[in-house]
Amino acid sequence: MATTLRWNSKDLESLPDDGKRYEIIDGELYVSKQPHYYHQRICINLGFFLEAWSRETGLGEGNYAPGLIFAEDDDVAPDVVWTSFSRLKTVLEADGRLHAAPELVIEVLSPGPRNERRDREAKLKLYSRRGVSEYWIVDWIARRVEVYRREQAQLNLAVTLFEPDTLTSPLLPGFSCHLADLFKGMPAQSE
Repeated sequence: MATTLRWNSKDLESLPDDGKRYEIIDGELYVSKQPHYYHQRICINLGFFLEAWSRETGLGEGNYAPGLIFAEDDDVAPDVVWTSFSRLKTVLEADGRLHAAPELVIEVLSPGPRNERRDREAKLKLYSRRGVSEYWIVDWIARRVEVYRREQAQLNLAVTLFEPDTLTSPLLPGFSCHLADLFKGMPAQSE
């Protein structure tokens, strides 16, 4: 009888600090290479738009790749999160990690079928199961944003937006981001 290795948060602590991103979803280890330059540009652009809106409204704050530990076998680092100040008081612990769902999680796709499956399937299920209110999957290559919103206790695809569209959210009243501005400077798909 074969046993399946289940990774946990303590196992992550023993892995090398080698520039790779190590995450655990349902006990399975996921390893990602350092992100692409344009992947990180999109993260910065998203952070800029969220930070400007957050400073204007005073409702919360965003952060890049925070540790998000739902459980010992669900320990991830989303690309960008936004958390209201009221929720932040209950989810941010002394170890500097979030230990419950922020309202908004954003993943910027990295090229490759395994990376896409992780964000579109494993992380979607995880964030849905753990109470994230909204989940944005940003595809900088296709210049597309898929917005998932919590409906009847799970995240469902609400809208897919393209470069000419404007991203808004009922979670973030008054927030808007023109996708043309978000994707400005990104190379064309054929480059």
